Amino acid sequence: MAFSTATVTTAPYGSWKSPITSDDVSGATKDLGGTTIDGRGRLIWLEFRPTESGRGVLVLEPENNGGEAVDITPKEFGVRTLAQEYGGGAFTVSGDVVFFANYNDQRLYKQSISSLDVPPVPLTPDYGGPLVSYADGRLDARFNRFISVREDRRESSLNPPTTIVSIALGSKDLQEPEVLVSGSDFYAFPRLDSKSERITWIQWNHPSMPWDKTELWVGYISENGEIYKRVCIAGNDPSRVESPTEPKWSLDGELFFVTDKENGFWNIHKWIEFENKVVSVYSLEAEFTRPLWTYGMNSYEFVESSKQKNLIACSYRQHGKSYLGIIDVQGSKLTVIDFPCTDINNITSGNDCLYVEGASEVLPSSVAKVTFDDDKSKAVDFNIIWSSSPDSLKYSSYISKPEFIEFPTEVPGQNAYAYFYPPSNPDFQASKEEKPPLLLKSHGGPTQETRGILNLSVQYWTSRGWAVVDVNYGGSYGRVYRERLLRQWGIVDVNDCCSCATYLVDSGKVDKERLCIMGGSAGGYTTLAVLAFRDTFQAGASLYGIADLNLLRAETHKFESHYVENLVGDDKDMYERSPINHVDNFSCPIIIFQGLEDKVVPPDQARKIYQAVKEKGVPVALVEYEGEQHGFRKAENIKFTLEQEMVFFARLIGHFDVADDITPIKIDNFDD
Repeated sequence: MAFSTATVTTAPYGSWKSPITSDDVSGATKDLGGTTIDGRGRLIWLEFRPTESGRGVLVLEPENNGGEAVDITPKEFGVRTLAQEYGGGAFTVSGDVVFFANYNDQRLYKQSISSLDVPPVPLTPDYGGPLVSYADGRLDARFNRFISVREDRRESSLNPPTTIVSIALGSKDLQEPEVLVSGSDFYAFPRLDSKSERITWIQWNHPSMPWDKTELWVGYISENGEIYKRVCIAGNDPSRVESPTEPKWSLDGELFFVTDKENGFWNIHKWIEFENKVVSVYSLEAEFTRPLWTYGMNSYEFVESSKQKNLIACSYRQHGKSYLGIIDVQGSKLTVIDFPCTDINNITSGNDCLYVEGASEVLPSSVAKVTFDDDKSKAVDFNIIWSSSPDSLKYSSYISKPEFIEFPTEVPGQNAYAYFYPPSNPDFQASKEEKPPLLLKSHGGPTQETRGILNLSVQYWTSRGWAVVDVNYGGSYGRVYRERLLRQWGIVDVNDCCSCATYLVDSGKVDKERLCIMGGSAGGYTTLAVLAFRDTFQAGASLYGIADLNLLRAETHKFESHYVENLVGDDKDMYERSPINHVDNFSCPIIIFQGLEDKVVPPDQARKIYQAVKEKGVPVALVEYEGEQHGFRKAENIKFTLEQEMVFFARLIGHFDVADDITPIKIDNFDD
């Protein structure tokens, strides 16, 4: 069906009719929870499906090109762990067996890939509810056990102990897992060498986050499976602050990992065991990994070639773009591979190929199979195996491509960055006198980084005549940039978002009278703070955003329980930068969306800000979702949120009618 016509209609920005519907967006928000291969070299991926209330399903690639992928996970199961609340690392595969964490009871199960009619078998005890979570596990074939990170909430949900445990696989009766490593607040990446003689892991303690300061350890395993000797490899030098991460053993038994101690960027390093020395594999002012918000990241892999065995396939990020590369470890040489994705996440090594999670400005989040020439210097084939939005290509003529912009901040000589998406619809144009309304997106984290990739939720707005800008405020990239936010959250992010909007107004790209801001989680906090402390924007939308920093500190989960202190400071700073304490400053409309099972930002935060703004007489609306946690996973809620945001902004500051048939919810102090 062709939507485009030869006739171009002149109509106000925001009122354009678009074929990219809210159903397209909610259906296209399938998320990927990791990839791996089975013993036969077939790809397996974890797919979260909004149309199934966000259920996580393991999927096996088709036997033949054009064939159907096979669901591994039975319908009564869902693959997802709640470890550290954000999860990740919920499954691993060894040969023909998949090990996974089941969402409803948080127990570990194993399942045969070749006998899908046989139900999964539990490996961990039933504690009467989802009280104990497992993540980031690996099979230990030498001792017939499974090694995993465990978060145990049986005694405390606010401060549960995290340990590395072993789970016996040979026993008929389920046994309590045995603790192998304990004593630190957090653990990740337990990884065994090929002989199960050594184990490595990273650990860190409050108040650090894993991108602030971690330690990398190696333990030596005895004949009875115990760790009898431990060595700290990196992160224990009091004169240096570093955050080693992603340790991995090569087939030759060498330990590689990523750390940022040399130049402030995460680069790949190697441990020389007999000297207990760490050396850089390749130095570059670029990030070879990303902040550890979720378990199970895999940013590099070992590959073999006919000429050179010691090669590493890697992804790195520089100046807002990702690159795929091959590092020759001996020669300390990096070969950049010609690759159509400008954004890369995880890499999985297959049989004579790589599976790469990537995206670009015209390609949605996907998994690509990349085949190389013999000496691994050039990609010779590229196939999309999985796509979050396989139908997005039919909208190619409506796609707004991002412009990477650099803009001045309030600190002289310091710039920040953003992706600007202009309105784009071949069927419509606005009058020459009109400038488009702006939706500024403030990302979460706040130490995450937004990426300039094809995202139908952005295109939903731009194809209707909105300009969208996605801001990477201070805190988003590299240690130096990331540490701009230390003790400055609620200041640097707020200033950068306002500076970006002002820059776009001054550049003549957007209407200064129709500036809107939205964000989720930490981005929701920035949204609320911008509306409380500045008068740059005319309306805002907060999705599970933080209103009270002291309440967040008191009630949030263990992983982030000290994070806010690093970002904000003492009690006085917490009070002063909490939007809830400055409701008198709110003067423009706001719509708030909140999941009622959110453990990261409890629902009371949304209710307090809603009630206070309502009592002040400012237009406000609150939408609460049963069964949703931190981030919305159900297609119907993703769709409703998007539609209500748009119609809210249109009614209150837009000066246009939306083309879609949307029934608006009641807005307090506006519809009364």
